[in-house]
Amino acid sequence: MVVEVLVKRGTYQDSVRLMQISKRLNEAPGVERASVMMGTPQNKEVLRDSGLYNDAVAKAEPSDMLIAVMAETDEAAKAALALAEETGATRVSKEGDSCAAEPGCRTIEEGCKVLDGADLAVISVPGTYAAGEALKALKAGLNVFLFSDNVSLDDEVRLKRLAHKRGCLLMGPDCGTALVGGVPLGFANGVREGNIGIVGASGTGMQEVMSLIHRHGCGISQAFGTGGRDVSQEVGGITMLDAMDILGEDPDTEIIVCVSKPPAATVTEKVLSRLAEIGKTAVVCFLGSQLETEHKDVHVATTLQETAKLAVGLAKHEWGLEPIRPLCACGSRKPDGGDARFVRGLFSGGSLAEEAFIVLKCLGEVHANLAGGLPIEDLNTSVGHTVLDMGTDEFTVGRPHPMIDYSYRIDRFRKECTDPNVGVILMDVVLGFGAHPDPASALAPAIKKALADAGHEGRKLSVVLSVVGTDLDPQGYYSQIGRLKEAGAVVGSTNVEAARLAVDLAVTENGKAGRKRGGYGC
Repeated sequence: MVVEVLVKRGTYQDSVRLMQISKRLNEAPGVERASVMMGTPQNKEVLRDSGLYNDAVAKAEPSDMLIAVMAETDEAAKAALALAEETGATRVSKEGDSCAAEPGCRTIEEGCKVLDGADLAVISVPGTYAAGEALKALKAGLNVFLFSDNVSLDDEVRLKRLAHKRGCLLMGPDCGTALVGGVPLGFANGVREGNIGIVGASGTGMQEVMSLIHRHGCGISQAFGTGGRDVSQEVGGITMLDAMDILGEDPDTEIIVCVSKPPAATVTEKVLSRLAEIGKTAVVCFLGSQLETEHKDVHVATTLQETAKLAVGLAKHEWGLEPIRPLCACGSRKPDGGDARFVRGLFSGGSLAEEAFIVLKCLGEVHANLAGGLPIEDLNTSVGHTVLDMGTDEFTVGRPHPMIDYSYRIDRFRKECTDPNVGVILMDVVLGFGAHPDPASALAPAIKKALADAGHEGRKLSVVLSVVGTDLDPQGYYSQIGRLKEAGAVVGSTNVEAARLAVDLAVTENGKAGRKRGGYGC
């Protein structure tokens, strides 16, 4: 194999563009692997682990764009780099010069003039500049959907206090999804309209709940993301409380659903009190927390699956729904025999990773880059049972989000599959607007090859997936599941069921689930 790296000094492309270029290069004739990313230290380690590292990578600066190709021949590698040039990978510089001929608004002020009456700005720029752009939008009287991450906590508090004072809503930073006035923002799924409103400090958690509500026959009125830090002590739940007030005043919203990782204690108290004041029926799910409330109209759920089920039951006035068992209630699970078979969770969604992590803890010690997980000395090397949220800042700086570009997760997947102590790979596949246009095309070949290689070596290996989505998503929900199953993956009906199935596979010596479908896990 031949490795060629093209370094473009001071060149920047956004995440979506990097994904598009990477995808095209990976499909080029004779190319084994290709990656396009910024030259940050973390990205250099990614290229090293992928076998795409050389002296050119070592000398690159964080502001440089790296186009790395591994190909069968020198000619194929050079052809792929030439293809990158043709695709436009090198034609946008840090000075902002663009090859685009189409005119457009370059500032928020210009946009407000063109779209008279606009009341919402979507901001997705590098974190260094995001706070400044959000400030401009708020001063212009706009609500803000702040997709950008790497915004400081101090800036977040300052912006949210200003938004609240001006009667605006600031969703974010690092806000993954929203559904406002029927318009999907960020990573949102196709869902029908209905009477259930959602506010969440967890993007993929909201997506899972919204998708399950749709699949159960109900719909969504509005959905507001807050960003994960909103429920911290420092921020105080400013956006969550403001969004709940909006849903409380919305005549189309009859049920309010609140989804988050465990908030600070003071924020939890504020949320429950505000829901009681609003007076509408509500469902609250703070993953991993033992939540109690005396408010008769506020119902508590322990999993994302149960959250959706309760909301649907309340919306349909079907009061007899049986609650789903807690995330992990059966105590310790031990292998039935033989060596321990580790589970490696590689997630694009933080809340999905959190839910899986809680389930997997019944296997014993679990390492994770999540609160409560045993520390991981080197994020590039898993230890024992490991769950990674690969959508965190450590992984996404200078790189497309893993819901957009699967290349980095697939590289990590291949690495985990070669570990003889690994028995189960657990992953999420998130569909919807803004996500990868065809995840199965990226994942299925890697899954098929990994399972075949393990079989040839006499190793037991299972790949368990959860697919978040609906029949209205552009990728095709049922088509994606079918193709992933054809590749050999086991697909859980929900994220929590996939995690429970992973537990069963990890502790059953022959690699087959020890219980019938629907009875998985803890």
